[in-house]
Amino acid sequence: MAERERVMRMSVEQPLWRALTGYRVLTMVYAIGLFVSAYDEVARPWVAVAYFAVLSVWTLATLPRVANAANCTKRFLTADLTIALAGILLTRIAESPERIDAGAPTLPSIWTAGSVLAFAIKGGWRWAAFASTLVAAANLVHRSGVPTRDTVHMVLLVWIASIAIGYVVEVARASERTLARALEIEAATRERERLARDIHDSVLQVLAMVQRRGAVIGGEAAELGRMAGEQEVALRTLVSGGLVPVSRVSEDAAEGAVVRAVREPDDDFGPVDVRALLAPYAGASVSLAEPGAPVPLPAVAARELAAAVGAALDNVRRHAGEHARAWILVEDEPDEVIVTVRDDGPGIPEGRLAQAEGEGRLGVALSIRGRLRDLGGSAELLSVPGQGTEVELKVPKDSSASRGKAEQR
Repeated sequence: MAERERVMRMSVEQPLWRALTGYRVLTMVYAIGLFVSAYDEVARPWVAVAYFAVLSVWTLATLPRVANAANCTKRFLTADLTIALAGILLTRIAESPERIDAGAPTLPSIWTAGSVLAFAIKGGWRWAAFASTLVAAANLVHRSGVPTRDTVHMVLLVWIASIAIGYVVEVARASERTLARALEIEAATRERERLARDIHDSVLQVLAMVQRRGAVIGGEAAELGRMAGEQEVALRTLVSGGLVPVSRVSEDAAEGAVVRAVREPDDDFGPVDVRALLAPYAGASVSLAEPGAPVPLPAVAARELAAAVGAALDNVRRHAGEHARAWILVEDEPDEVIVTVRDDGPGIPEGRLAQAEGEGRLGVALSIRGRLRDLGGSAELLSVPGQGTEVELKVPKDSSASRGKAEQR
């Protein structure tokens, strides 16, 4: 069966970078507009014109730098904050002392907050606190150590907002890593269950048969049977425990956490007649009763249902004896397909299934119930000691439910 890797990337901070890009452009236009509106009142307009020329070129040329965390390097952040601080300090040269005392805005105005927010999104609340503190110090120098009420309000607003955003970004990154790990564990668990079903249907049953036959034959065959039994136990333990891969994170921090699905088979969801898949099970000791019309199911659901029936018949042969008889009944209901497997064996003692699952024998838990659970169906087992066992398998016809196994993997 063909395989392909499915990669899911999660990043809650990427929208923040897009918002920051727009913020820098808008605040640049706003700062230039403030200067133009008060051009006649500026003492040395040529200083402001030179600064805004540099600011415009820098803002537009560095838009790709604030598109994601990978491009927003420490060197860029340092240069960006330097331009903001220089603009604040140059205001004392461009503006007259009277205008400064009257509360005239600094040259970069609220554009400065964009530099601080870049620190917050890139490095969290500690970086934000560092950058906003430098901005506060520059504003104090600009106001000659006696800031106005508006200046204090602006500095506090930038300081608190940047630290809050930095903290939110850190929490979001931690949540992304946790979610990525949980999804990866789920994918690995489903893959392990699928492998366990396949191994139970083949390798484990062969090892168990070798162990039984070796004990019956005796001699060297008994030793071979003993070794097969040891390998069966070891393999069951490995399948039951499994291995969960180490979480992988994106090489590009801007792309967020990465979850790589363990396996995603290229399943065909075309309809398949369930009767055709169950027909090979019929024989001298197995009777098959089916409707006269086709019983269609999506391919993945039909194959898993047939495999579950095969696992139930294997249990009949193993636990009820080779001479036990079994009956398969197929019912085509409006919303679901029901397949019942019944035998005339000795039945299952109460509590035996739970004990077997605790010992790592997962035939019923994985090969039967696990298959149907992944399809949105169910498996009910009814057994009375001395009166045989009946397994009722139900699979919904709803395509979305029938595809649950493949989509969730």
